[in-house]
Formats: sequence, structure tokens, C-alpha cells
Amino acid sequence: MDKIIIHGGKKLKGEVIISGSKNSTLPILFATLLTDEPSIIKNVPSLADIDTAVKFLNFIGKKTIKKGNTIRTYSSCKYKHIAPYDLVRKMRASVLIMGPLLARLNRVDVSLPGGCTIGARPIDIHLDAFKKLGAEISVEGGYVKTSAKDGLKGAAIDLKFPSVGATENILLSAVLAKGKTTIVNVAKEPEIEDLVNVLNKMGAKISGAGTGKIIIDGVDSLRGFTHEVIPDRIEAATYMIAAAITKGDVVLKNVVPEHIEAISNKLKKSGLFVKENGTTIRVKWIRGLHPQNIKTEVYPGFPTDVQAQWMALMCLLKGHSKVEETIFENRFMHVAELQRFGANIKIDSRVANITGVDKFSGAPVMASDLRAGAALVLAGLAAEGKTIVSRIYHLDRGYELLEKKLKKLGADIKRVHV
Repeated sequence: MDKIIIHGGKKLKGEVIISGSKNSTLPILFATLLTDEPSIIKNVPSLADIDTAVKFLNFIGKKTIKKGNTIRTYSSCKYKHIAPYDLVRKMRASVLIMGPLLARLNRVDVSLPGGCTIGARPIDIHLDAFKKLGAEISVEGGYVKTSAKDGLKGAAIDLKFPSVGATENILLSAVLAKGKTTIVNVAKEPEIEDLVNVLNKMGAKISGAGTGKIIIDGVDSLRGFTHEVIPDRIEAATYMIAAAITKGDVVLKNVVPEHIEAISNKLKKSGLFVKENGTTIRVKWIRGLHPQNIKTEVYPGFPTDVQAQWMALMCLLKGHSKVEETIFENRFMHVAELQRFGANIKIDSRVANITGVDKFSGAPVMASDLRAGAALVLAGLAAEGKTIVSRIYHLDRGYELLEKKLKKLGADIKRVHV
């Protein structure tokens, strides 16, 4: 099992290139199931979740090859309609197989995904939408069995919560449905817009991405595409906070500044120098920062995927701050580990009350999930002494070449196999 060892106290300086978005790549990969023509996806990050998705597609019957940061898919043999537990359990996004297979085969059986350490993340919103599109659903032997014998038909869908996954699954199914589908209270994340751009390249007729209402006019078939994935806004935010917590000076390249305005604005209010210039952002610590309260919200609000990293920074700022988590019911697993560094955090239901401390001391810690792991690495970068982070396979799911990028910025960090 690999671990990351950090000797903290180094100010990060230099340039870092932000990788393509994992959360954009995954639904785009599943969109290739909607066509038998070849497709090319560029700027794909090298991550465990991407490798799992490639294996998943090959298992389903879509020939998929990853070389470097490019993925190519080819004409398919007959698709399987079953997504077994052994594949689904490895990646939450596997549920996105439902939309395209239901659209192409009129049936799909997917193993129930189960829970995870940051919350149950139920798929009831997905299933309610499929029902409105004309599907019948049953649960048997741990599988969700979905079928539409006469094909999917356009419908009016009002989401009870702007779920990103549900919005993506509806898009991936309704593009081939008969008639018009209208979705309100949809997710507005940049990854949704990226998926819509791909589907429209394929010949879909979709409007309204980025607003609260998306309209889909079903088409009979879709073609192949070539597309470059958008930059990863969560990775960008993590490196911005890394610069702040180490009192550094870092230039981020290959970013879309408007995608991370919620984080940039909070960092600016804290007193950090943040300068956007095209696809580049410079983040520089000039003087002591001031704590800022945050409340996680759906896009364009403060993202839940940056909550843990933000908390690590707040723990080292003089004064008091609050972090309120509204998206997931159990996303404070990192608090106990931050306390091992010396953090002063008290939890009251979904609110973390933080009193800043003068310093962190390095400690052995354990990642409970992807973003919690990132927070622990940031804390280790700022801490005095040695930090050992275990269970870093979580980090490999969402950060491409994390320790190599940090080392290039001047961090004393290495990965070891034990």
C-alpha cells in the first residue's frame, strides 16, 4: 500500500498545469455508448476512476483505448445490458451507464451502488426521471432493473434537487427519446455544459445548459465526435488553497476562472492576492489572511468538493470561522484527522466551528475520501515536521500526478510503497 510522506514548512512557488476534469470526462465517456461511430476525447486526466471507466466500457462492449491523455472509442459489438457489482462498487459514476444503455437497448440492469463515507448519495432522483420517460423499474437481487419496451418518450421532469448525476443521466437517455423533454431545477455545473456541448456535437438538440431549465428534442441517432475536456475546477481550487496555506506564490495554467469564482472571491476577501489573466490565475500570499465563513451550495455556490481543503486553511488563520455543509450528510470525516495536526474544530450537526491555531504539527493521518485526503496533504504541507498520509488510493481517484506537481512547486513530498 502506498503512502505520502511530507516534510512541511516549504512555501510553494512556481507554475502548475491543471489537468482535465474527471467529473467532465466520465459522463462524456459514457456518452460514447450513444453512437457506433468512432470518437476522440482529449485532455483526459490519468486517474484511477478514468481507468475504471475505460474497463467498464470495454466490458459493456464499447472498444475503448486510452493512450496518454487521449481516449479513443470505436464501433461496438452488441452491448451487454448488465452492470455488475464488481464494476459498479469501484466508481460511483458507474450509475451513468443507465441513461445511454436504456436509450440504446431499452433495458439495463445495474447493481445498487450502496453508500460511501461522505453520504448515501441515493439514485432515487435518477429513477424518478426514468419513470417519467416511460421506464418501468424494479429492484431484484441487489440490482435496479430498468426497461422501456416501447422506447423512451419525452416528458416534463421537475427535479426535487439539482443533482448533477441525475441531470447527466436524463441527458444521456432523453437525447434518443421520442419527442421533447423539459427538465427544470437542473444542475448548472460547468461539467453539465461540457456534456451538452459533446451531445450537440453528436447531433443532439439540447438548449438551456447552464440555466435552470434544459430542453431536449429527441433525435433518431447520434454520430461520433472529437472533444477536449474542460479543466478540473476542483483541482485548480485545491492548488489555490495550497498556495495560501503555505504562504506561497503559484501560477495556475489551463484554468477557466469563472468556474472557480466562488473560491477566488472568498480567497480575495481573506486577503490573498488572486489575479486572473485569460486561462491563468496567479495566487500569492502577501500578508496574514482573515478567516471567512462558507456554506456549501450547488453551483455557482461554494462547492462541497472544496469544503475539506478550505477547512484546513481556516484552521491556521487567527480568529473564528464556520464551515456549513449542506450537500452531504456525513462530510466531516476529515475533522478528526485535522485535529491530529492540532486543529481546534468543534462540530455542531452540519456546522464546523473553527478557532485558528498558530501552527500545525506533522502527524500520521488517514484519508477517508478523495477531498478529505487533499485536505490532509494541504495540512501536511503547512505543518512543522513530518506527516504521513495513508489510504492515498483515494487521492489517485481525483488528482493527476499530485505529489509530482507539488514537488515541482517546491514541496518536500514523496510517495512510498510499504
